[in-house]
Amino acid sequence: MWSGRFREPLDKTFEQWQRSFPFDWKLYEAEISASGAHARTIAAAGILTPAEEEAILAGLREISEQRAGRIDGIETSGSDAPVRLTSAQQAEDVHHFIELELTRIVGSVALKLHTGRSRNEQIATDMRIYVLDGIDTLTRLLKRWIEALLDQAETAGDAVMPSYTHLQRAEPVLVAHWLLAYVSMIERDYDRLLDCRKRTNICPLGSGAVAGATLPLDRSIAARFLYMDGSTSNSMDATSDRDFLMEFANTVSILGVHISRFAEELTLFATAEFGFVDLPEAYSTGSSAMPQKKNPDLTELARGKAARLIGNATALATLLKGLPLAYNKDLQEGQEQAFDVVDTILGLLSVLPGFTSKLKFNFDRMRTAATTGYLNAMAAATYLSNKGVPFRKAHEIIGNAVRLGIKTHRELDAITLPELQQLSPAFAEDFFAAITLEATLDCHDVIGGTARHRVAEALIAARSRIQSTQKETQIPFGNDKQEVETESEK
Repeated sequence: MWSGRFREPLDKTFEQWQRSFPFDWKLYEAEISASGAHARTIAAAGILTPAEEEAILAGLREISEQRAGRIDGIETSGSDAPVRLTSAQQAEDVHHFIELELTRIVGSVALKLHTGRSRNEQIATDMRIYVLDGIDTLTRLLKRWIEALLDQAETAGDAVMPSYTHLQRAEPVLVAHWLLAYVSMIERDYDRLLDCRKRTNICPLGSGAVAGATLPLDRSIAARFLYMDGSTSNSMDATSDRDFLMEFANTVSILGVHISRFAEELTLFATAEFGFVDLPEAYSTGSSAMPQKKNPDLTELARGKAARLIGNATALATLLKGLPLAYNKDLQEGQEQAFDVVDTILGLLSVLPGFTSKLKFNFDRMRTAATTGYLNAMAAATYLSNKGVPFRKAHEIIGNAVRLGIKTHRELDAITLPELQQLSPAFAEDFFAAITLEATLDCHDVIGGTARHRVAEALIAARSRIQSTQKETQIPFGNDKQEVETESEK
């Protein structure tokens, strides 16, 4: 692609070492889409005849079918990287490979396709398409996971469990309320992904190597062909910008943290010491030495994958922090991080919905834990506060009542009214109704609280939100024929 300037062949070891094709083949379909968009653009500029444009687009469709293993109905390979791709030793990168294949299929007219473009803008465009496709797939999978959590919350009904602060039992909450906490986290992740998508969905084609295309190209044609919202505004920024990769990686790393927190709680709750949940056997393994073991492999791996996602986000930021404008080949190193982010998070989300739907909660054990250990102390202090006792004083009085209960091995509802009245005359017979499990739940009667009717409302609202989320967008991989207006036609 650039041999005219050089007379000395590349060192063979260096040539293989610097090649990106062993990993950037993942951009195969993105490169075909971007190439189709560029073909349309230069055809509109009169650089390709209608016949040449159709030949190139037909050739690109054939290459796309080859990648999908549909040439003459024969599977090219059962692996993720077909044999023809991995054995293409001539190709320096995915752009070179597609050009070689197109030349093989349509002849020398394929060489016209690179008119008015640079690999710098190609890779910037391909990476955007790749991230967009990753976001679209990821949001679909996130919706499935949310639905699995909502199904579990509906099944749990009014089942209760202890909540924790500082990993110490705090107050009783509905199991559904605990599950909805993770729904809230994932909804934020979903929104962050859609927000990231807006900034990613801008087309760099037409930016040239650094200063812009040298031909009067209508850049809006490529943007519309790729269903992008517009063209980048500065050619130097366009070819060197990888903010969208950092933003995507960081957004996914936050999602990974949320997954890891969920995994950590389930790992704890599945221990004999908690006994709150029975992990599904289909997602667990045993010990090669201890026959009784059922190990939480999925939750442990999820925690580990989160660390990997955070590492990739950190690597991308470190890679970019010192690069001068515009394109530098250092940016090639960021591709593998982006690929790994997509592979890792999609792998996690491929198993989490099924795993979540098969969780079995021990509601009796959770209820016992929620009704012992003075978890109604806050409700008791609220009772005194409602009687006119300043809350700081009410807190102290109930603290003394808890001390009495610990000393005599009784819960608050087992302490007699005369004993309580020795601590404060504000106690009356209605105190015991105010500290039942149901009353303790329902006293948290605010938006976002664990009162039973509030949780029921929150569950309905969450179900409604997930059902009304926007339809997914599909990048036109395969270069399906579509009508695109030029600026003059508009």
